[in-house]
Amino acid sequence: MRLLLAPMEGLLDHSLRDAITRAGGIDLCVSEFIRITDQLLPERVFTRIVPELLNASRTPAGTPVRAQLLGSDPGCMAENAARLAALGPAGIDLNFGCPAPTVNRHRGGAVLLDEPELVHAIVAAVRRAVPAGMPVSAKMRLGNLEESRLLENAHAIEDGGASELVVHARTRSQGYRPPAFWDRIARVRAAVRLTVVANGEIWSVEDALRCRAESGCTDLMLGRGAVADPGLARRLGGGAPLAWSELLPLVEGYWQHIGRREAAPVAPRHRAGRLKQWLNLLRRRYPEAEVAYQAVRTINEPGAVAARMFGSACGPTPPAPQALAAATA
Repeated sequence: MRLLLAPMEGLLDHSLRDAITRAGGIDLCVSEFIRITDQLLPERVFTRIVPELLNASRTPAGTPVRAQLLGSDPGCMAENAARLAALGPAGIDLNFGCPAPTVNRHRGGAVLLDEPELVHAIVAAVRRAVPAGMPVSAKMRLGNLEESRLLENAHAIEDGGASELVVHARTRSQGYRPPAFWDRIARVRAAVRLTVVANGEIWSVEDALRCRAESGCTDLMLGRGAVADPGLARRLGGGAPLAWSELLPLVEGYWQHIGRREAAPVAPRHRAGRLKQWLNLLRRRYPEAEVAYQAVRTINEPGAVAARMFGSACGPTPPAPQALAAATA
């Protein structure tokens, strides 16, 4: 079983990829998308979004990173894929799954699933533009508003030359609402010869086992489940759960990383929000994260956040009694 870390725009950037891959168990990461419109992007745009390209396309923990492109113009996608390929990514992934309204309004992401012919043209153009030995993969949902063209899109991606397909088991219109329809992925797997990876609503070991059984897939892509439980991949590989005492240094490393302008240009006014965003998901798995979240929930000044979160070797400074009561209710 291979375990892939999902691209998640606005959440799972290179700073968080660094922290989660240090926890262990992830075999491959896919970056958040690089938006391609009508121009050839300079190299600095690729390396800003995927700085692992400057490290042999690996996270500091050594996990390979595949760079993802999003766009609707086959020629422009191919031209940018060629420039990206020259930077040595661990493969190029194509986004046919993003459900964000702003992306969809500009003819990107999951809305392209209404046009299988265009999906095929994009994949084929990118495949021709990059070296034969470089993996080209794609990520799609079951469909845009509904799933009647599911297999048509899967065949379009396969016939275009992709070697791997990740299927998020919901349509764009279903967003991230439970459940994920893993059994629909089994239809894709039975219809194509390329490697199919199952994705969507995998929060626990039990979810992963059910997903594998219903989808028939060996390989899984973890998204919010791995952000909420960075030790999930490790447990799926037979390892021990990640204790809070092991996780807290990773959280502190993440905090420091987003504060280094050369590594991640996160403005000081946004740093606290990024940390709270992760803590908000971590509290699904860790009671200590709930306490930490309550401790910094109303604080935005970076120095004060750091003092509350990392001021002692034991973890966050205890919150006020009313916050603690809310955390343990």
